[in-house]
Amino acid sequence: MKGKTILIASYAFLILGLAGCKHSEEVEYGDWIKRSDFEGVARSDAASFSINDKGYVFGGYDGKNRLSDLWEYNVQQDYWTQKAEFPGAGRTTATAFSLDNKGYIGTGFDGSNYLKDFWEYDPASNTWTQKADFGGSARSGAVSFGLSGKGYIGTGYDGNFLKDMWQYDPATDTWNQTTSAGGSKRNNATAFVHGDKAYLVCGINNGAYITDFWRFDPADQQWTKMRDIANKNLNEDYDDDYNIARANAVAVYVGNRIFLTCGESGSLRSDTWEYLPDADLWEPLKAFEGTSRTGTVSINTSTRGFVLTGRSSTYRFDDVWEFLPDELYDENT
Repeated sequence: MKGKTILIASYAFLILGLAGCKHSEEVEYGDWIKRSDFEGVARSDAASFSINDKGYVFGGYDGKNRLSDLWEYNVQQDYWTQKAEFPGAGRTTATAFSLDNKGYIGTGFDGSNYLKDFWEYDPASNTWTQKADFGGSARSGAVSFGLSGKGYIGTGYDGNFLKDMWQYDPATDTWNQTTSAGGSKRNNATAFVHGDKAYLVCGINNGAYITDFWRFDPADQQWTKMRDIANKNLNEDYDDDYNIARANAVAVYVGNRIFLTCGESGSLRSDTWEYLPDADLWEPLKAFEGTSRTGTVSINTSTRGFVLTGRSSTYRFDDVWEFLPDELYDENT
């Protein structure tokens, strides 16, 4: 994947008054820096959430077991601490979000059953509390996000591909069904928040990788269609190089910027794209520098974003990578 580039020109002049000769080299923006390895067992298909300058990784699959452990990452000091064991069933493909300095985890697959239980984690007391079951059907591969004081879980797979969306009110511990996502049903999609709106992108439905892209406004609970993430506009060239559609992609935030990377679309992906909300455009940056993979998670603080864990074929990972989008690519880091 071709990255965002600038052309740097330099002039070399021969000492003896010979004519100068001009040369150039292509420089890529975006550098992935390897940080301290995740301290739990290597895994894929975990869930994650972030609170202030701490990131949390829960559950997943290590190739033999569906896991229920929780790990906290100190972003500032680059170390991991195991936290209170999750009281519910070990699981993969759960979904998680944070609200008001608490983390929330729900749904997933325990190896035999789709799940709909829903839990709150309080980092201040290092305790878990079971909350009201998710209001929709038991499922795996759902998306979730916290927005305007409410939590949202939707889409996924329960034996059928889904597009429903449910709102959680932590003040009353209740669920209410809200407007279903626009466009295609989808499993293993990606959701992210920018400003006061949420976005739903990618995913798979009956073997087809989804190319429609939607924005959610909590003020009126409505979805707005954005530009497709494939080359579908034959009258314009902005999407000529789009190759974004995939399942199991991960969204990374660095400040108020949003990046999408990793996942799968018949083959494993490492290409990285930045979404520009004001223009509703996507721009390629430096590809993820770890092994191409799917089933990753991200940790996102107010200024820093990380991608970690995941799988490649039968291999599972415990490496952690920070993305620095404004740095020049350095192959030595």
